[in-house]
Formats: sequence, C-alpha cells, structure tokens
Amino acid sequence: MKANVSRPPARSTYRHGDLRHALLEAGIDLARAGGPDAIVLREATRRAGVVPNAAYRHFASRHELLQAVRAAALSELAVAMETELAGLHQGKNPVEFARASVRAVGTAYLRFAQTETGLFRTAFAATDPVEQDTDPAKTGATGLNPYQLLGLALDRLVKAGVLAPNRRADAEYLAWSAVHGLAMLIIEGPLHNLTPAQTAVVGQRLLDMVEKGL
Repeated sequence: MKANVSRPPARSTYRHGDLRHALLEAGIDLARAGGPDAIVLREATRRAGVVPNAAYRHFASRHELLQAVRAAALSELAVAMETELAGLHQGKNPVEFARASVRAVGTAYLRFAQTETGLFRTAFAATDPVEQDTDPAKTGATGLNPYQLLGLALDRLVKAGVLAPNRRADAEYLAWSAVHGLAMLIIEGPLHNLTPAQTAVVGQRLLDMVEKGL
C-alpha cells in the first residue's frame, strides 16, 4: 500500500531559469513523504506551479526525475556520513580511529534509513552500478559518494593493520550488505517494532560484527 502523500498548494510563480530546481525540490519532497513510488512528474509540475508540458525541457520522463531525486538522496546520505566522520576525535590512535570510522559510516547509514526513510528507499530504488559512479550530484562536501566513503573507512582499517590487505577486495559489498539488510529489517521488516534504544544497540553490535568479520 502506498504511503499517503500530502498535497500542498501549488506555487503561483517561479524564478526564471529555476524551473528545474523547483521540479527537483518537488520531487525530493514527494520522495521524502512517500518514497520512490510517490515521485510523479505531473504532481511535481503542479507543486512547481507550471503546466505538465513545461517540465519536459528539464525531465523528459518520470524516470529522469526519479534519477535526479535519487542523486539528491545519495548526496544527503553522503553528507550524513561526513558529519558523523567529522565528529571523530583525531587524537585516537590509528587502530581506534579506523574502527571508529567504520562505525561512524554505518551509524550514519542506519540513522538515515530511520529518519529519512522515504529518501533512503529512493536512493536505492535502482540497480545502477556504484563502483565507477562519478556523478558529482551524488556526493557530499568531500566529493565522495556513500560507497566511496565506506571504501575510505575500510582503507583506514588496512592502513591501521586491522584488515589484512588480501581481504580488502570487495569488502564494501560485505559491509554494505550487512548494514543495509539491518536497515531494511528495521524500516519495513519484522524489526520495525524495536524501540530506538534497541535498534541503537543492535546496530552497534552489527557494526562490531562487521568489523571483526572482515
């Protein structure tokens, strides 16, 4: 069953040359409220205050708008990860700092899934490969996307001697799969009734398991 999406009044005007941004913002609002299925080009144009045909210069189809909203959602996730990483104490020894980096990335990922569930679902609503994705629209302030930020944290484990170099290859897939799986169980699976305190404990235990298992 689709989530109910609120219908705020359409804008009466928009600044010249800013229609693409207005449509994108409308799409982000739709995704935030209802996930990827809520992104409808006609509704985005209504919210932007223009007729549907006006949108096609900027987004030729719903799919194009969805992809743009996905990029924005991934960028917000990257910023959440960067914020968590920025809070780490640089005075930690290399091993503690590396481990804290992995935990920070995972913690931000799980928190984003729970607090921005619509955007989280939208961010992963496609099967596009991520390994060679260089789209700057999907990055945070550091110019790295979420997949690359995870890779940076794993590289720190190798540099600190926590993760053997011969076990580094494809470690992103293992860590990502575990954390994403827990996120989905929490937001739309049998773990959705856990309290915030319980999900926090389970999340940290999972991150400990991921680090030790790598």
